[in-house]
Amino acid sequence: MATQKAAQLGQLPIGKLLLQQSVPASIGILAMSINILVDTIFVGQWIGADAIAAINVVLPVSFFIGALGMAIGIGGGSIISRALGKGNAEKARETFGNQLTLTLLLCLSFVLGGLYFSDSLIPLFGGQGRLFSLAKTYYVIVLYGVPVLGFCMMGNNVVRAEGKPKYSMYAMLLPSISNLLMDVIFIKGMGWGMTGAAWATTLSYGVCASYLLYFFIRHSELKIHWEQLLLKPVIVKEIGSLGMVTLARQAVVSLVVLIVNNLLFDYGGEAQLAVYAIISRMLMFALFPVLGITQGFLPIAGFNYGAHNKERVITLIRLTLIVVTVMASLVFGLIFIFAAPIAQLFTNDSEVITQTPYALRWVFAATPILGIQLIGAAYFQAIGKAIPALLLTLTRQGFFFLPLVFILPSYFGIDGIWMAFPIGEALATIITAFFLFRELKKYRNSEVPEA
Repeated sequence: MATQKAAQLGQLPIGKLLLQQSVPASIGILAMSINILVDTIFVGQWIGADAIAAINVVLPVSFFIGALGMAIGIGGGSIISRALGKGNAEKARETFGNQLTLTLLLCLSFVLGGLYFSDSLIPLFGGQGRLFSLAKTYYVIVLYGVPVLGFCMMGNNVVRAEGKPKYSMYAMLLPSISNLLMDVIFIKGMGWGMTGAAWATTLSYGVCASYLLYFFIRHSELKIHWEQLLLKPVIVKEIGSLGMVTLARQAVVSLVVLIVNNLLFDYGGEAQLAVYAIISRMLMFALFPVLGITQGFLPIAGFNYGAHNKERVITLIRLTLIVVTVMASLVFGLIFIFAAPIAQLFTNDSEVITQTPYALRWVFAATPILGIQLIGAAYFQAIGKAIPALLLTLTRQGFFFLPLVFILPSYFGIDGIWMAFPIGEALATIITAFFLFRELKKYRNSEVPEA
């Protein structure tokens, strides 16, 4: 039997359920986004624009390793949601045990490699010239805490898969608040500069991990035994196939940052890297409601698909697409109106302030249709169809954006880099919409829902 909380995913009205799952996820992402945003403002105002650029150089490496935990969490979370929908609590517990072991082994391995090759990776991601020393200071300290970040990302997705999004929200709020407090103490109060910014980030991961350990010991319904920590090939394969979607997405994001950083450095120097760093922060901050709804959508879709509640799945997708489109359109309007004041929040550097609004508007130009792409890929991931989910995820920044970002600058200069973002987004949305609606038509007309 499904646990009481998880069972509500198949019982409550879809609108109420989406609200219950999405609001805590959105608040959690908002808190994390504000944390990153304010952290960047503190760094820019108290250390300088070069420090913002240096952090943006480092993040793809540390986030990729942290994304291992997210991939394991989302892949395993899909299995857990569907297992609970089918009443198979034992499989859910085995999956969670395997997630813990995989996260520890993989994150530690990649961290060791990341530290060993640090002097090669930092310049590769754009940490050149005067940015190198700042980037390395931040990189080494933050990488120490990345295995803890991996556990946090994995654990958060398991909490949501159990149908307990409020606890996931708290796990994101606590480190965000603690990071900002430590920023003030370490950077402003103690004058530690980049070292202080790095330690504030790393220690905040520990705050999140401590809370999640408390949840799993006291409040989780996935109580595991030692033997469930032993890796089982069948479960590992299923986690890996579904988690690969998330990992591939982050790998492509890291590759995009590597390429864009280097192109921007070639076309405009350190100032353009600072512009891109500001845009990166705004992408997560401004899109928090869309990302929160997507996260809220996943366990509901997985549970009801596993329970063969066909009408609920179709209703969920229809409602979610409407909501994310409305929210994304509002974000689009706000960014276009307030692009100039946004730039002024981050830095006093006149060159960065002048160039950011134009680039910001280009990057956000396709935001109103973003939800279709996110929900389409999330649906295939939620129902356990790894290959379509992977391919649709890669269309967004892989298949379209990467060729465009190499081709367009040859004709439009640095403007071509910014133009590649909305054009790639629009092409990916067209492809995703086609496959999503074809899959839904097939699912709606099937006499026996797929297992």
